[in-house]
Amino acid sequence: MQQRLSLVTLGVQDLPRSLQFYRDGLGWKPSSASQEEIAFFQLGGVVLSLYSRTSLAEDATVEPVGTGFSGITLAYNTKRKEEVDEVLQLVEQLGERIVKPAQDVFWGGYSGYFADPDGHLWEVAWNPFWAFDDADQVILPS
Repeated sequence: MQQRLSLVTLGVQDLPRSLQFYRDGLGWKPSSASQEEIAFFQLGGVVLSLYSRTSLAEDATVEPVGTGFSGITLAYNTKRKEEVDEVLQLVEQLGERIVKPAQDVFWGGYSGYFADPDGHLWEVAWNPFWAFDDADQVILPS
């Protein structure tokens, strides 16, 4: 199996509300592959999709209910330390919850967390040890 992540699907309670947050609030452009019941966003080499939490659970043959920390976070890495604060301010202006204000962190970077309309946790981080290529994709040290 190749070392690759192709798609992350977030189970959402209210697709129009989540679509409004990601598309209209964050300014992300949905793919033309999106349909009435699912939205796709091209994020560099990975696709993010928004799909009904109930339908997603049904597809995976698991119960749709769950509370608390799900054991996963998503991350948006920035090129500049100041961009972390800018992104978190935008999210707050959109009426979403800042879970952890941006701060210097133990590993030498700067980060904070927000929750999207369904409570999915996003870390916004600046990592001084990582670079970006011409396509704005993270390049890990070898």
